[in-house]
Amino acid sequence: MWALTALLLLVPSGRQAATLEKPTLSLHPPWTTIFKGERVTLHCDGYHPPLLELRPISTLWYLGHLLLPSHKKSIEVQTPGVYRCQTRGAPVSDPIHLSVSNDWLILQVPYAAVFEGEPLVMRCRGWYDKVVYKLHYYHDGKEVRYFHSSANYTVPQARASDSGRYQCSGTMRIPVESAPMFSSKVAVTVQELFPAPVLRVTGRAEARGGVAVRCETRLHPQKRDTPLQFAFYKYSRPVRRFDWGAEYTVPEPEVEELESYWCEAATATRSVRKRSPWLQLAGRGSPLDLASTSAPIPQAAALAPGNQPLSFRKPPVSRSAPSVTSVPNTTSLGLQFPASRAPTAGPPACTPPTPLEQSAGALKPDVDLLLQEMQLLKGLLSRVVLEFKEPQAFPEHRETLETPTSRFAVSPGPQETTVVES
Repeated sequence: MWALTALLLLVPSGRQAATLEKPTLSLHPPWTTIFKGERVTLHCDGYHPPLLELRPISTLWYLGHLLLPSHKKSIEVQTPGVYRCQTRGAPVSDPIHLSVSNDWLILQVPYAAVFEGEPLVMRCRGWYDKVVYKLHYYHDGKEVRYFHSSANYTVPQARASDSGRYQCSGTMRIPVESAPMFSSKVAVTVQELFPAPVLRVTGRAEARGGVAVRCETRLHPQKRDTPLQFAFYKYSRPVRRFDWGAEYTVPEPEVEELESYWCEAATATRSVRKRSPWLQLAGRGSPLDLASTSAPIPQAAALAPGNQPLSFRKPPVSRSAPSVTSVPNTTSLGLQFPASRAPTAGPPACTPPTPLEQSAGALKPDVDLLLQEMQLLKGLLSRVVLEFKEPQAFPEHRETLETPTSRFAVSPGPQETTVVES
């Protein structure tokens, strides 16, 4: 009786079985393509019940939808197809695709997923390990590396741009050197370790003052144990260098201005580094200040890292009426402007601009002044041209246009000039 009770305690309960993770399936040697007649070993690593259990079957093997007769942790196979394994009470493992080739040349790539920042290794292998000469590796049809003889092609730190279709070519001596031979193309996908982070406002730091922000991202489920470090920047200046904490308190500025922040997430070795979009925070007293709004906490303005905002800082708001350069009513030629057309000394009095118009209204006085001066110059030029064309239209200005030393008169006859002494 006691022996039966001990055996039953070793059997996992239904709740424990439901929490078991799926097993990990590995391949040795770690290549997904082999030559015909070769064998590889598959190993299923997961929960395996003790041999004393009433049901000693611990591992199930699948080839496609076919259940294989073996129940061992490791099996040797040579048949192409999709392999999976399953342990007691756990889900089915991820698949491994095994290919068998009868070509002279094959390109072997890793069976496991390759993530950003990890090395990507490929091997161009000749029939039963014959030496390959004049070896070329291709990525999406473009040559990326050349070797005189057999050698692996390695990308030290893989990136998403390294994904694509790879192929190799070379010659072999069987027994004399053959013509160039090409392998079949193999698809390689570099998995994303984590997406670009996003800098979000989490609230106000009442104890220290300022705004609390957090650099948020998520790791791939297969790499959730990878440690990440975070850094924070104001414009292009780091305000906190890489550290394990994903939160930072932005101190409240003393002036009214918009400040742009962004963060960066990276692995401990810096093999993978990604930055967030810009987050614009309002300064003290600004209408966008968190304390002066009843709306929820604002989020980052989605500006791509490469597309920097046109202006990082909000233009200062003028505290007084903008000064306008006064323009006299007489010009150097003595022309008098009517009083109704004289330029005003400044813009008419108006109510102060609303907070949302402050940034745009800061530049409006300069634009208005420029437009007034252009209108004044246009009227002056048109009046001068009109007087030279029709001098009788301005008899009051004829005296001012004559020189004080001499006057010129044009006779109706031949073109002569008579000088009349004053």
